[in-house]
This record gives sequence, C-alpha cells and structure tokens, in this order.
Amino acid sequence: MTYKETAYAPYDFANRRHIGPSPAEMTEMLEAVGAPSLDALIDQIVPDDIRLKTPMTWGKALSEQGVLAKLRSVADKNRVMTSFIGQGYHGTVTPPPIQRNIFENPAWYTAYTPYQPEISQGRLEALLNYQTMIADLTALDVANASLLDEGTAAAEAVALCQRSAKSKATAFFVDQDCHPQTIAVVKTRAEALGWTVVTGNPFADLDPAAVFGALFQYPGTYGHVHDFTDVIAKLHAAGALACVAADPLALTVLKAPGEMGADIAIGTTQRFGVPMGYGGPHAAYMAVKDALKRNMPGRIVGVSIDARGNRAYRLSLQTREQHIRREKATSNVCTAQALLAVMASMYAVFHGPEGLKAIAERIHRKTVRLANGLEAAGFKVEPAAFFDTITIEVGAVQGAILKSAEAEGINLRRVGTTKIGISLDERATRAHTEAIWRAFGIDRRDDDLSHDYRLPQALVRSSDYLTHPVFHMNRAEAEMTRYMRRLADRDLALDRAMIPLGSCTMKLNATAEMMALSWPQFADVHPFAPETQTAGYAEMLRDLEAKLCLVTGYNAFSMQPNSGAQGEYAGLLTIQAYHRARGEGHRDVCLIPTSAHGTNPASAQMVGMKVVVVRVADNGDIDLDDFRAKAEAHAANLAACMITYPSTHGVFETTVREICQITHQHGGQVYLDGANMNAMVGLSRPGDIGSDVSHLNLHKTFAIPHGGGGPGMGPIGVKAHLAPYLPGNPMQADGGAVSAAPYGSASILLISWAYCLLMGGEGLTQATKVAILNANYIASRLKAAYPILYSAGGRVAHECILDTRVMKDRAGVTVDDVAKRLVDCGFHAPTMSWPVAGTLMVEPTESEPKAELDRFIAAMLGIAAEVEAIVEGKLDAEDNPLKRAPHTVEDLVGDWNRPYSREAACFPAGAFRVDKYWSPVNRVDNVYGDRHLICSCPPLESYAEAAE
Repeated sequence: MTYKETAYAPYDFANRRHIGPSPAEMTEMLEAVGAPSLDALIDQIVPDDIRLKTPMTWGKALSEQGVLAKLRSVADKNRVMTSFIGQGYHGTVTPPPIQRNIFENPAWYTAYTPYQPEISQGRLEALLNYQTMIADLTALDVANASLLDEGTAAAEAVALCQRSAKSKATAFFVDQDCHPQTIAVVKTRAEALGWTVVTGNPFADLDPAAVFGALFQYPGTYGHVHDFTDVIAKLHAAGALACVAADPLALTVLKAPGEMGADIAIGTTQRFGVPMGYGGPHAAYMAVKDALKRNMPGRIVGVSIDARGNRAYRLSLQTREQHIRREKATSNVCTAQALLAVMASMYAVFHGPEGLKAIAERIHRKTVRLANGLEAAGFKVEPAAFFDTITIEVGAVQGAILKSAEAEGINLRRVGTTKIGISLDERATRAHTEAIWRAFGIDRRDDDLSHDYRLPQALVRSSDYLTHPVFHMNRAEAEMTRYMRRLADRDLALDRAMIPLGSCTMKLNATAEMMALSWPQFADVHPFAPETQTAGYAEMLRDLEAKLCLVTGYNAFSMQPNSGAQGEYAGLLTIQAYHRARGEGHRDVCLIPTSAHGTNPASAQMVGMKVVVVRVADNGDIDLDDFRAKAEAHAANLAACMITYPSTHGVFETTVREICQITHQHGGQVYLDGANMNAMVGLSRPGDIGSDVSHLNLHKTFAIPHGGGGPGMGPIGVKAHLAPYLPGNPMQADGGAVSAAPYGSASILLISWAYCLLMGGEGLTQATKVAILNANYIASRLKAAYPILYSAGGRVAHECILDTRVMKDRAGVTVDDVAKRLVDCGFHAPTMSWPVAGTLMVEPTESEPKAELDRFIAAMLGIAAEVEAIVEGKLDAEDNPLKRAPHTVEDLVGDWNRPYSREAACFPAGAFRVDKYWSPVNRVDNVYGDRHLICSCPPLESYAEAAE
C-alpha cells in the first residue's frame, strides 16, 4: 500500500488561530449570504477605486513555534539590568499567584469595558478595591478606576484645576522636582490650550495669585520630601487648587496628600506588582476631594443594588464620561488601565497594609544604609531626609561611576553633568548595595542591619489606611487564588463567549502572542535604560513600524500614544504643528460628522480646535453637500476633518476620496479614525485614499487584549509631510510628548508584532475578508427578524446595525431588555444605541467559528420570538423573560410565581445547558447607584442592609 500524504496547507497552522470558520464552513456561509466566493463578496462591498492593486506581503508567515523563537532571539538582544533609575519606574515583584491568575489569565485580559455591569461584577469589585486603596493611601474622598500613566494623569489634573478653580489666572505652576517626563507631558497639554506653565521651587518661586493651580512631586524626583501644607493653604486663599503627584508606596509611611490639604492626587501604581515593561502598561491613579468628583476624568466604579436589592457594582456617573459630552468635553479620556489596576489592587490585597508598610520600610532602610556608606566615603548625599531616592554629587567622575555601575549590572540615573541619582526598590539586595559602593570606589560590606530611618519626623504617617476587611483576608495562597477565581467566574470574557461589539473588534488574543510579556528580557526593562541595552526592543519597534506603514500606506509612525483617544489627540497635535510650521497657526476649525466617535470632538476640543458638526445623510453617509459647504465657509481657518472609514454605520462610503480632496482643497488635513481598520487591512490603505494621519487601535485590529477596559495602544501613522511633527521624546527638549514613556506601553507592542509575524500579509488580508463574511452572514440570517440599517445593496462591511426600535413600538421591549436577555443566553450584548439610539451594532470579527455565530443567531431569533409572543398576548407585556432578564441562580430558589417557566427564564435559545453562564446579579439599578454614590468598598454591614 502506498502511503498517502495528508494535504494540509501551512496556512491552517498559523492563521486558523485567528480565523474562526473552516474553509468548509465558509462555503456554507457564502451560500447563506448568496455570494459565489469570498473574493466575489468582497468585490461587492469594497469600492474598486480604493482597493489595493497588489497583495500585501512581507514574507512567509511564521508558525507559533517560529514566532516564539523569533521573540526569544529578539529578547536576547536586550540586556536585563537592575535599574535603580527611578523617575516613577521601579523594579517590583509580581506575586506568582497574581501573575498566573490575572496577568496571564484570559478570563481577566480578554474582558471588555464593564459597561454591562451584570456580567462584569468580578472586575468591578477588583476595581472598587483599587479605588478604595487609592482613596485610603492619599486620604482623599474619591478615586477613579485608573488613568493611562503618571504624565497624562498630571495633564488631566491640570485641566481639572483649570475648570474647577475660582482663580481666573491662565498660568499653572509645576514643581521643578516633578519627574521630567511629567513636566514634558503637562507642557504639551497646556500649550495646546493656551495655558502658561511656570516651573520652579514651590517655596521660593510660586506666586499663588498668579496661577490657577500647582503640581508638586512627593517624594521629589531627586528624593526630597517636603510638607506642602502651608503652600497649599496659600493657593487656596488665592482661589487656586493643589495637586500632588505621590508615590503610593511612600504613602504607607509618609503623611498623605489629603492630610496636607491637597485637592487632587495623581501618580502611578506600577510598583504595586506591575512589571516596568520598557514603559508600560501601568495604571495611573487620580483621587480628588468630594467637590471635584463630577469633574474628574476617567471611570468611577460605584456601588448600587440589583432588582432584588442585592449589592451590585456598576460604572457610576456615566453621563460625565467625555465621549458622551462630545465637543463639550473637558477631556477625551474614555479608557483606563483596568487590567493593571486589578493587578495593583490584588498586590495590596495580597500584602495588606502591614505588608505594604513593611516593604516600604525595608526599601527605606536599604537606602539609608546605602547613603551611610557613600557619606562615610566622603560623598555628598542629598537630601538629608528621604524615602527611597538619593542624589550624590560626584563631579567630573560621573561618567566613570555610571560605567562602573553598568559593569556591575546596575543602571543608575545621570542627573545633570555632576550628579548621580539612585532609587532603590523591593528587589534591591545587600549584593546590590555593595555593587553600587564598588562603582563609587568603596570597598565595604553591607552587614550593618540596624534599623536606621531618615524619614522627616514631621511627615511620618500616623493615620490608618486599607482598613476594609478585603485587605485583611487570609492571604494564604489557596485563599488568594480562590478569591481571584471567584471574581473571574462572575465575569463574561472572550474566553467564555463571543463579544460581538460593533466598532470594538473583540477578536482572538492568541496565547503565543501573549507569552513574551512575562519574559524578564521584556518585562524588566526600564523605559529610560541606555539604548545600548534595548537593541531587542529597537528591532521590534522598527519592524512593527515598517509593517504598519505597509498596512496603512503611511510613511512614519509614533508608538507613543497609550490609547486610541490619545492617538487622536496626538494626531491633531501633529496637524497643528504642521500648520504652525507653515505660518498658518490660525487654522483651528475641525469638521466632524455627527456619526463620529464621541472621542473625536472631545480630542479636537483638547487641542483647542473649534468643532464644526457635519450632517449625515439618510443612508448614514456623510452629507457631502453639507461637508463641502462648511469646508468652503471655514476655508480660511480649516485645520482638519475627522472621519471614520469604513463609516461608523458599517459601510464603505464611496465619497471618501472626494471628502479628502475637499479638505485638502481648503487647506485642511484629513484625520481618518482607525477604529474600523479591521475591515481594511490588506484590502485598502487610508494613506492611499487621501488621509494624512490615522491612529490604529492595536487593542482592536492588531490583537492586543482589551483587559477589561485597558490596556490599549493607539499609535499614529502619518504621511511624510507630517512626520517631522510627531510626538517627541519626553526626556528630550524636542517637545510634543503625549505620554510619559517614549514608546508608550511598549511591552504590549510585542503582541501586535507577534500577530503580524504569525499571520503574514496574506493572513491579515484573509482575516479582513472573513470578518466581512461573518458580519454579512449574521446580517443575512437575522434580516427577516431585525431590519438591517445602512446596508448597501443588501451588504454590510465588518459590522451591521440591528434595528430593535420596532420591538419597543410593538411590544414595549427596549434595547436594554434585549441586551440583558442576551446575558441569559450566555452572550455579551453588542454595542447598544450607538451610532443610532435604540439599535444594536454587531461585529463578530474573523475569530468566531460558525458554531458560535449560529449560537448568537439562535439567541437573537429566540429573543425576536419572545417579542412576537408578547405581541400575540402569549407572554405578559410587563412580566416576561425580557423584562426580568438577566436571571440568576437565586431566581430558581423558592416559589416561582411568574407567568413563564423556569426553563424559559434560564435556558433560552443559544444558552448552554451544561456550561451555562449565570449572571451573579439581577438587573442593576443605575438610577439608585447615581443617587447613592458610593465609590469605595462599603463596610460589610451595609451588604446586609441592602438586602433588607
């Protein structure tokens, strides 16, 4: 018998990780759609005049083993040093249970933003723990659920001061002891809005009457620890506000900002168990006095009740979120660093207040011993009182000492031309201390283990913090692991079911693409480490930029923006800088269609542009006549237009080239929002159709996980004429920095790079085609039950809008009812009421196999059937499964007096019988949560009160 070789294309090994339907399933789906082939379907949908004429390729796609080998070879080009550089970035120990059960667990990293609270109770509790931790440590009233990084949090604090202070001044004071990258980001924000930044010594140079606020660093970047109580009192007397950038670990032993009278505290929780990762991602924090809570940017988790009166969590005060305010926004923050905030909160739960304080005390004692040895050898050490950072005057031998330290495997900080800074962390050992001494020419043993302290006595903390029982639980690993598992089980993430969110592209985050994030060669690199130590990162960044340029048709990229909204901000700043360089700095009008993402007008407002709204035609396209008329009317001052392509309504508008031409004709630049790039990759390039700049949501199209509401990355691509104006390095004098680290959250760029290597150009193109197929398959199967809005010739792009408004008219069933009923079916709801109120926008992505698509279709058809049953009088109009959804296990207990069966309630169409997801709470009462605002962990007795 002759052996017959198995015919199995290499494509299947790599790309089938990301492409859900098998070739056989695609054939069945194409038949349902009514297209003869996948390419024929694409030809019907994507306009020919924007199509790529040659295939996108950069060589053969790698296997998973090939990608991991490539990552290993690049990782080995980084030199892993012990970095005592400081500046807000520190070595830290991620407790292994947190690394394995959160950082590396898809139940946590594949979840979406908790806008559907019933299926987000686990991460909402973890984020509430985070808020409680921050509020306690800062001694302020309300904390948010995290911001992007310390630099951008400081910039947000400046804006918060400006809109909240009684002072009418236009200047803001920044402590010269703030981290230099923070000062750089603050200056970028202030310049765009016409505010003056004054930098100096707060005790000698600050005129409270001349500023609307001030920012102080605590401890200072060079180690100084000052009491700002008197300075803050003077600011308040002048109608100004005070912000303190504080190290949360230092606050376990030092007086809290709130106890000094600070109005706002910001900082980073990176050293709470989150690796440095060459700059991120890390969770920044912001805490404020109660009077400022409704103006504070970012998400706030609050406590409410569900339909049974049980305790339930939700995002509070959502109407204050900036993407809802649109052009009236005071910020464009619409994201957070949820996954990293969860890690930081678990670090606090793991160690408890006593453990955190013990870590802080150990670090301080090690720093004292280090300083003692340096002083004994005749070096001048500043300051006299400190926490973990000292600065040493070394004169002309600075370079030699730094080089000697590097030979010992240690990075120290270059301060000016004659000083060296050292910031110790929880990883510091006696061997490190002795190595530092040797670099300074000191032969000394670190064997004096006396408990000496040099904390300023007047600033030693006496108040309690982290008093809630969650921070005092039994911290045995068994109990910690079970706690994290219990929280994860309350959530519905992508590892459990499809999350068909329109415009949010919840696609596979392949395990092979994630693995390198935990490797020390990437995780333990300081963002300001010498370039000679980061050759691996440099190689990855260069190759990723080249691939993104090939994908988009742009000439250059900046990897600095930490989110899509921050990418918009950076892109508009780039356009502004270009206009100024041409002597046209007066151009400040931005045309934005009503269908645009809410962050678009918010971003334009942040850079000081005037938003002119453009109408949308009945078919969902931009009204070309209105666009042309407004471009002509504002030609003298037109700076830019912001469009989304394919459109927010999920179609490829045929007038996109004309819109770009009109904008350019009148002196403007075209910003193309890259939110829907998942429908373009390999088929069309924004840089070829007239766009000048785009951000790419790498946490959407390029496989970075959403992390329950962050991390994200929004690098911007530009045409050659804009390249000189991209964001600058925050550590250099070129200006324009938008993030604290040069490459933003650099470590997660590895995911997108690995994704590109795994897929290859051919695989990415196939992924785009299948994403379009999956959306059209859903639309074809559901169009009889749900009108499909804005389809062109019966076709949609990568997403479709299901009109549920007719259900409200006929049966009183709202889009909320449909969304909550989908929870019973085991699904996260599609995007609700956007871009059209009362509708659902569905994006299945290419990752979902046909079986999951069919399960979702069955669920939606089952809901439509329940609506018909209400219309026909077979179900009660008020007491029915849709109005009562979601159903919990608790609903099965006791008497059942509802006019529908338990089976109908809990096992609707599409729901699994054996592996069913049970919502942990019934429908959450949003109004109650806003009226009774509780944004930190409530006392345990209040849980019992809520149930009464």
